Amino acid sequence: MSELRVFDEGDTGAPRVHTRDFGTIQRELGEAGIRFERWEASRVLPPGADQETVLQAYQDSVERLMAERGLRSADVLSMRPDHPQKETARAKFLHEHTHSEDEVRFFVEGQGLFSIHTRGRVFFVLCEQGDLLSVPDGTPHWFDMGPEPHFTVIRLFTDTAGWVARPTGSDIAGRFPRLG
Repeated sequence: MSELRVFDEGDTGAPRVHTRDFGTIQRELGEAGIRFERWEASRVLPPGADQETVLQAYQDSVERLMAERGLRSADVLSMRPDHPQKETARAKFLHEHTHSEDEVRFFVEGQGLFSIHTRGRVFFVLCEQGDLLSVPDGTPHWFDMGPEPHFTVIRLFTDTAGWVARPTGSDIAGRFPRLG
């Protein structure tokens, strides 16, 4: 189940918001300019479905969002606990960074923790199957796939070159808890 915890940026203690209610998560994130939706597949996906099958199952939602936001491409990325480079992949996004375009992710299966630093707060969004999250361009954030990653996501891009992570130089990500 999806979860949101909201902290003041200088306080890693008790969150000011802690909820698993979809409507509350969507409202809190929306007020911060972060898009959060739920999508459903048009068909049942077999285990280990390939990219084409996954994209076809969510074709209507993907095409709607692409048209609405001017996105030009979509792909599918999967990570499993037995991936030989899981530690390197995890470490790559554990530090606060930004992108020059929105980071749009839809969780087909599994989970991941996005931490978004904006408006003097840190929003911890545990995304799970069915969740779409869009972090606006230029918004500081970090992502934790956990020590035993298991997820499949659809990634949507305006230009994959614009998605390069630009470190902020802040140590804030190291002051907050990680996934798992």
